[in-house]
Amino acid sequence: MRCPFCAYEDTQVKDSRTVEEGAAIRRRRICPHCHARFTTCERVQIREMTVIKKNNSRVPFDREKLAKSVYVATSKRQFSSEDVELLVNQIQQKLERLGQGEISSELIGRYVMQALLAIDKVAYIRYASVYNNFTKAQDFEDFIALLRQENPK
Repeated sequence: MRCPFCAYEDTQVKDSRTVEEGAAIRRRRICPHCHARFTTCERVQIREMTVIKKNNSRVPFDREKLAKSVYVATSKRQFSSEDVELLVNQIQQKLERLGQGEISSELIGRYVMQALLAIDKVAYIRYASVYNNFTKAQDFEDFIALLRQENPK
C-alpha cells in the first residue's frame, strides 16, 4: 500500500481488525519513510458492477457515492456511522447477489428506500425527495399522504 503522504511504496500494517460484522477489515498502517500513520479499509468485491442511470449512461458502481446519499438522508437522525455502513453493506450485498454486471440506478434507489422505510421514516422521506426529484412543497405533502395511506400509525 502506497503512503498517501509521501507516496512511499512499502507501508507496514500495525493493527488489523474486522469491522462491519466481518464484511471489512480495518488496518492501521505506518510509513517507514515519513513515519505517517493512516487507516485503510478492505472489503470483498465479488464482481464489478455497472450502474445504468436514468439517461442510459453507464458508470461504475461507487459504494462511496451510495454511502454519501444515505449519510445525507440520515444526517441529524439517530444513526451512527456504523449504522449507515451496515445499511450500505446490506444493499451492496443484495445487489451482488443478483449476479448481474449491470444494475439500474432505479433498483438501487428502491433498495435504499425500502431499507430506510423500515428504520426511519424521516430519512426515507429525505431520500425519496431527491430520488423522486421533489420540486415543490406539494410534492412532499402528496408523498407523505401516500405514506400515511400505506402505513397508517
